[in-house]
Order: sequence, then structure tokens, then C-alpha cells
Amino acid sequence: MRILVLGGTAWLGHTIAAASVRGGHQVTCLARGTGVPPGVRLVRADRDQDSALAEVATERWDAVIDVARQPAHVRRAVRDLRDTADRYLFVSTGNVYASQAEIGADEDAELLPPLSTEVMEAPEDYGPAKVACENAVIEGFGPERSVIARAGLIGGPGDPSGRTSYWVQRFASPSNDAGAVLVPHAPHFPTALIDVRDLAEWLLLLAGGHHGGIFNAFGASIPFPEHIDIARVVTGHTGPVVAVPERWLLEQGGRQWSGERSLPLWLVDRDWYGMNARSTTRAIAAGLRLRPLRETLADTAAQDLPGVHGPLDAGLTDDEERSLLDTFAG
Repeated sequence: MRILVLGGTAWLGHTIAAASVRGGHQVTCLARGTGVPPGVRLVRADRDQDSALAEVATERWDAVIDVARQPAHVRRAVRDLRDTADRYLFVSTGNVYASQAEIGADEDAELLPPLSTEVMEAPEDYGPAKVACENAVIEGFGPERSVIARAGLIGGPGDPSGRTSYWVQRFASPSNDAGAVLVPHAPHFPTALIDVRDLAEWLLLLAGGHHGGIFNAFGASIPFPEHIDIARVVTGHTGPVVAVPERWLLEQGGRQWSGERSLPLWLVDRDWYGMNARSTTRAIAAGLRLRPLRETLADTAAQDLPGVHGPLDAGLTDDEERSLLDTFAG
């Protein structure tokens, strides 16, 4: 296939482009950056410009794969490519849904209103912006030529957010001589992580298909403690696991989900319990194959070691964890 990846220099787009090359496809990436995989043709362009796609718009494409979040970028791409591309695959997000509370909700669940402007300017606009992008793709290419992949939390080796890496690195390199690791006591919170490599391979499978569709692309949903146990196993951690009450952790300034001073992948509000527990029946029927989480975390532990990629963007520092452990011990 002749595949056009809109992006290809950042983590997800790069993984898609690399998988496309391994599959024997002719791959072009249109991006501002320069770090495309070997074997990929790069067309440098700024999608903020109206004429950004001029160089590729006259070529014939079997599939376009787009990971954008700005409605203006997607609308221009649809406008310029709908007559020269057979299929348009758009990587959306589970954040498009109006409610994140229901366990097992499928693709027919209510969506957020689409963003009314062309440019997303605030993080809280992410879901509405992706809804607007989805609408542009379906309106321009029609439901039979459009694939909307609503991805859950994407993880795996090289995850720039640090969310995949934190727990395996913490268990591999405890902050203290006792080898103790502090975790939230969250026995019922669902977690789900789709390996970026599995998502990329599945998108290529859909690119070569003949039908469109909207799909939830999520990893297998498991309780938070099970994710912690798997991270311990793959790193060989044998020290104590100190599970602290969620309320206490919040009172001490611990943050949820991601970012500095956070305990990654953890959320307290039950209105978000459905975020990592959506139905993936439709995607599995369409060929999505998920590797075991143990493999994803083991590969992450092997690749994303401290000193190789620098400090993580999520989680506690050693000093922060030691301080919390000392405070909890009294």
C-alpha cells in the first residue's frame, strides 16, 4: 500500500510509520519534524498553513493515517485528500465520550459536543476537539471510507508521558535501602493500557480493509493492583509494597494520573472508573490483537531505564517517595 502518515516524527506516528515500513508498504510522513524511521519519505510541512498538504494532495494514496488533535488540521487534510485517498484512518480518543463513569460502555455512548472553534487552546478542550475531528473525517470521506479508532491510554517502550515507565522503574530502582515502594490503595480502580505497537499494527490491518467503522481501541481492563503486581514480577522486586489510603495520599499533596508528584495511572473519582473499562468487542472482531501486559511492561523496563531517556515526566522523585514513606510510618 501507499500510506500517508500525517505526523510520523513523534511517538505514535513514528511507531505507525515504522510498522508500515516493516510491512513492506511505501510510506510518506508529512510533519514539521525530521525524525522519521529509516525507509520513510519525509515531506516537511506546517499543518497550520492552509497549503500544507499541497505536495502530497496530487498523489494517490491507499490510506491516510492521521493522529492530529486540531480540527483545522483535519478539516484541511480531508478537503485536500478526499479525492486522492481511498481511506482515512483517524486516531481519536476515549476522551470524546460525555461520561466516563459507565463500565463496559461501547461506541454508541453519548459524545461530548464538538469544539466550536478550529483550534484547541486548552487541555480541557481535547475531547471536544477530537469529536470535531471525527466529524470532519466522516463528513468528508463517508462512513465506508473512514476509520475512527478511539484509543484508550497508549503505552509501551518509549512512552513520552512516563506513565508506562514509572512503576517498572520504581520497582527496578527503589528509592530506599529497604526496597519499599509506595502505592495507592485502590483495589477497584480499573486500568487499561494498549501497547503502541499493537495499535499501530491494527491500524495497518484496517488500512488494507474494505470497510469503515468506529472502534474503541483499549487494552484489557484489569484492577490497579494487578498492574502493580505485574510491574513487580517483570522487575523481580521483592521488597515491601506500602499501600496507603487514597485520602491520606491526597492530603499529602500526591497527584493523580500523570505529571509531577503523581502516582501514575491512579484516579480516585468513581465518575472516571469507566474510562479504562470500555467495550472493545467491535475492535477485537475487527482484528485487534493485544499482547500480554507483562510483555509490554518487560519491554518498557528493558528500554526506558534512567539515564537513557532522562527523568520521567510522571511520578514521584526518590526524595518525594522517601518523604511520604517516612511520614506514613510516623
